[in-house]
Order: sequence, then structure tokens, then C-alpha cells
Amino acid sequence: MILPAIVGLLIVTVVLWDAFETIILPRRVARWFRLTRMFYLSTWIPWKGLARKIHSPRIRESFISYFGPLSLLCLFVVWAAALIFGFAFMYYSAAAQGDATQPSFSTLLYMSGTTFFTLGLGDVVPHTAGERRLAVFEGGLGFGFLALVISYLPVIYQAFSRREVNIVLLDARAGSPPTAAELLRRHTGPGGIDALQRLLRDWERWSAELLESHISYPVVSYFRSQHSNESWLGALTAILDTSAFLIASVDNACSRQARLTFAMCRHTVVDLAQVFYATPRETTIDRLPTSELKRLRSSLTESGYSLLEGAEADDKLIKLRGMYEPYINALASYLYVDLPPWILAKEAADNWKTSAWGRISGFAATPKEEVTVDDHL
Repeated sequence: MILPAIVGLLIVTVVLWDAFETIILPRRVARWFRLTRMFYLSTWIPWKGLARKIHSPRIRESFISYFGPLSLLCLFVVWAAALIFGFAFMYYSAAAQGDATQPSFSTLLYMSGTTFFTLGLGDVVPHTAGERRLAVFEGGLGFGFLALVISYLPVIYQAFSRREVNIVLLDARAGSPPTAAELLRRHTGPGGIDALQRLLRDWERWSAELLESHISYPVVSYFRSQHSNESWLGALTAILDTSAFLIASVDNACSRQARLTFAMCRHTVVDLAQVFYATPRETTIDRLPTSELKRLRSSLTESGYSLLEGAEADDKLIKLRGMYEPYINALASYLYVDLPPWILAKEAADNWKTSAWGRISGFAATPKEEVTVDDHL
């Protein structure tokens, strides 16, 4: 009975290779068919579909936030179950070579499970030489697999923590959610331009680290931030918006750094869109219509910026937006993330200023309107 052995060997090989590419290989895998990819397509799409049926934004975001950690644990279960089934097929083939009575497949599946998890119960034991060799190999593989999984989890959460640090720091610098208008408006006055230049330099490095970690471990992309009005994609969008506006409409010391930051952030969103096979897409809703652009320019002029005016600046901004917006639209649609606007329709409380017991005031850049948005309520 060679066919069960071939089937089992194929299952074990596919799972081990998939685990190697997912956990150990530090680069993007271009092959379309992968067990991990099929797993996430078959789980994320239904999960996202259920989320769309939830009307409360807060409950919906909480529901989505469970997917990342839960999917990681379920993926480990799928790998382990597939390996156990694969070895059970090979045991079934090896048992047929002996003189003893052929055990049932369910019995051999049980033996495979106890061997994989190194339980050592001894109520079902291998009888043929082939079964014994497989048992030794499976026991070692199971021990190594569990060790690899245990070491993999801290790496994932370290990548998540490193990603979130700068997102939280952006709260007081760009608002909640972060927008290009607030980021630029809060970096006026003495030392503001120097601080903005340092911030853009930090985000150039952050986006490079994000690209490296999320290509090596795409599952981190599904992990949501602590607040529903924050996300890694929203923060990256705000930085791209800011950099594009500085390049097109502001001629100051930040222009060079804005170009470098824009290049790195654009590289990040393009490559991550490719990781998730998210086809670049235009949307029917313009994130910066002419009326909002005029309001943005007016707000920044009042804050002290000297802006480049005219059709040339507007055309340059449109071209820069066309270089990244189709990719962030595709990622936002796939990951079910709301993108921040260029400028808020009404002022929102920063997350650091609010709590479940109340809010403080007096620290906003120009608090002209009543604050009605609060992520803690």
C-alpha cells in the first residue's frame, strides 16, 4: 500500500515547507498557492463579512481585533492537525508491510497524535520497523514544532509592540485620528519645523521597519491598535499625506526629508499591497476635494505657513497622491480599515486627553469647535 505513504509524505512536506516560509524565511513568498494564504483567505473573508453586519463601530472594531491573535493560534492547530494526519497515512502504509493484523486508520491517527505531542501513553505502539522509524521521526518533529511555535509568538508580539510605539506617539503630534492638517498645524512656531523634520526622519525609519516586519510576518498586519481611531495604515496614510503636501506646497527645510520619507512610505504600501494581492484601486470618494483643499490651505496659512499657490502646486499634489492612494485604498479595503481624512470636519479629542471618567481641555492647537468625538466613550 504505497499510495497512503505518498499522500502522507506529501501532506507532511507541504506543511513543513509552509511553516518554514511563514516562520523562518525572512522575505516575501511570491508563490500564489500556499497553505497559510489559503487559510487566511478562507477565514478572513468570512470574518470580515460578519463584521460588516455589526452596526456599532466600537463593537465591530473589537470583533475584528480578535482575528489576528485568534487566527495565529488556529493556524498552529491546522498545521499540527495536518502533520498528525500525514503521519497517520504513513503509519497505515507501514503497518500493512508487517504480519500483524492491520490496525484501523482511527487507531493509527490516535497513535500519531500521541507521538506528535510526545505523550508516551503506550496503549498503542508501533509493530513494524517502518512504524518505529516513523514514530521516532514524528516524536522529534513534534517536539521541534512545538518549540518553534513557542519561540514564534514572542517575535510576533515584539513586532506588534515596536509598530505601535510610534503610532501612540503620533497622538499628541497629529491628533486622533492622525491627519496631515493637524500634524502640520501642530508643528508651527519656534522649533516647529525642526521638530517636524525629526518626526519625518523617525517615520522614514519606522516605515522601513514596518516593511521588514510585515513582509516577514504578514499576520501582524491583522493586529489592531489599542484605539479604534488609530491604525498602522491610518498613521502611514497621514505621514504620506503630510509628505506629499510638503513636497508640493511648502518650500522649507523639511522638503528634502519629506521626499525621503515619502519614498520610503510609498515603498512600504506598494510592497504590502503586493503581499496581500490587493490590486491598486481608485475610489469614488475623493479624500481631498477642492473645497477641502481650500480649507486645508486656509488653516495652514493661518497657522503661519507660506504656501506655494497655483495650478502647478495643485497638479503636483495630484500626481503625488496618485502614487500612493490607490495602494492604501486597496489595503484599507482588504484589511477593513478606515483611512483618516486630510483635515477633520470637526475637532476631535486626542486620546491622551480623554478617559472613561472625563476629558481635559486647554491643550488643543486651536480649539474652535466643541469636541464631539471621543474614543474612550
